[in-house]
Amino acid sequence: MITTQSMNADFDCDLEGILPRLRIYAMSLTRDIDRADDLVQQTALKALAGRESFRTGTNFAGWMFRIQRNEFISGLRRARPTISIDDPLAQAKSHPPLQETGLIMREFMGAFRQLSDTRRQALLFATVEGQPYNQIAQRAGVSVGAIKSRVRRGREMLKQLLEPQIAPHRNAHSKHPSRRTMQCLPS
Repeated sequence: MITTQSMNADFDCDLEGILPRLRIYAMSLTRDIDRADDLVQQTALKALAGRESFRTGTNFAGWMFRIQRNEFISGLRRARPTISIDDPLAQAKSHPPLQETGLIMREFMGAFRQLSDTRRQALLFATVEGQPYNQIAQRAGVSVGAIKSRVRRGREMLKQLLEPQIAPHRNAHSKHPSRRTMQCLPS
């Protein structure tokens, strides 16, 4: 009986330890925070319900990610819209084109890779995993202010990379027009 309790405790500890990784994977699958949280919760429930099927000594992370992937696919199948053949909507396109979403994600990932490792990690921990700044700072061995700065600067750099702005020409918008411009102005 002691071995069963220790196996359950190990299972619970392993499950708790893998939750942040499951959330990151769920974000990559769903690309939506709320749906990702729901997927992680469903995965944890499935794992707890099927804990007897897990064989101790095998790859726990692989088992969990397989459960999550299967749960995601099952959710897609359950959410698949169905329409009667006689319905006028059946003749129309059922889904808008998704190419733009893929392009946006590719552009974001390219910009995200341009961030320094420290800013990328700070953004991941703060926004994707939702960790508090003091916990991130403790993990990185820096001050909370440094983490806040990394997150802020990382967001600013992403914004600049994703929304490039054309710098105005100095002569066209200068506070003091050049003498040449003043000569052309009517009096």
